[in-house]
Amino acid sequence: MTPKDHFHYEVDPGNNLTTFKFHGRLVAENRDKVEELIRTTPFTGRVVIDLSDISYLDSAGLGTLIRLKMSALSHNGVSVEFAQMTPRVMQLLKITNLAQWFSS
Repeated sequence: MTPKDHFHYEVDPGNNLTTFKFHGRLVAENRDKVEELIRTTPFTGRVVIDLSDISYLDSAGLGTLIRLKMSALSHNGVSVEFAQMTPRVMQLLKITNLAQWFSS
């Protein structure tokens, strides 16, 4: 695995905007990192999830993104936006018929 493929993330919490930026491969072996992030993040206002640096996404990673969005939306008044999706991520979302759900 190259350093570019190593999964890590950055969180930029704000008053009414929290930005998550994911890097590398979001796959089954590292979904626990995102699950912990979901459990420990106080969601408020607007949430932006930047996927511009995701090099690979498998079905477990896709499920993790779904859980992240659902967890954030379960808090009153929170909106969630996925931004900067790579062509590879968009292709997976189209194949799974989730492209519109992720863009809404």
